[in-house]
Amino acid sequence: MAHVLKSMTMLLAASLAVTACATTTSTRSATAADLDRVLAGDQRSAANRARDVYRHPKETLLFFGIRPEQTVVEVWPGGGWYTEILAPLVAEKGKFYAAQVVPPPKSYLEKLAARPDLYGKVTVTALAPGNASEIAPPGSADLVVTFRNIHNWMGRDFAPAAFAAMYRALKPGGVLGVVEHRGNPAVEQDPKAKSGYVNEAYAIRMIEAAGFRLVAKSEVNANPKDTKDYEKGVWTLPPTYAMGDNDRAKYAEIGESDRFTLKFIKPTAR
Repeated sequence: MAHVLKSMTMLLAASLAVTACATTTSTRSATAADLDRVLAGDQRSAANRARDVYRHPKETLLFFGIRPEQTVVEVWPGGGWYTEILAPLVAEKGKFYAAQVVPPPKSYLEKLAARPDLYGKVTVTALAPGNASEIAPPGSADLVVTFRNIHNWMGRDFAPAAFAAMYRALKPGGVLGVVEHRGNPAVEQDPKAKSGYVNEAYAIRMIEAAGFRLVAKSEVNANPKDTKDYEKGVWTLPPTYAMGDNDRAKYAEIGESDRFTLKFIKPTAR
């Protein structure tokens, strides 16, 4: 009998140890080291690495509070620049959803298929006008992120619905991280955001109207050289260079756009 009780005690202790291990939250320093590893991975091209100086992925994601064991949703990931970082980071301990346009870009699906070791567990969902599917199971996400997409939704009169979908996906207390081209506050906001720029205060009001609460701002993606007054909007700047070779050196010297970086939470009680 004593032998049986001892065995049961050992099994219970092992079970509790496994549970504790599974629920341990990574520290910021450990996550930073994981990000360094992913950022140096061979899944990233030289061209994508060259944009780190403008996009500051490590600093941005740490500001949002990302951890490898989280359930993360990236909304409208485009060609997958950030997916190359996010999906490998959470592949072993967490979960990654890519809420794509409809239909998702073929190049994006091919990217996922080419590296099943990194992207084999990625779940592609949909977010588009007229599409009622969920971007992730309701209340399941620890972190939802979106990069330079608000102007796209404003142009389609879709921003309120997009933020409502993000709100549904997040757990109470979950984080919404947003980066967007920052407009000139002295210029009245175009509701369609045709220039690609969105005034920071305008964006905050719109996101808080969906139920979120702003908790922090970061200037990590700021660029004071950006004058925001270009004939072809934000796409005048790199990497698009909408003016072609006309004044290309001038725009290259400015660099990519000035961007606000905002952290919201879904309140635990609304």
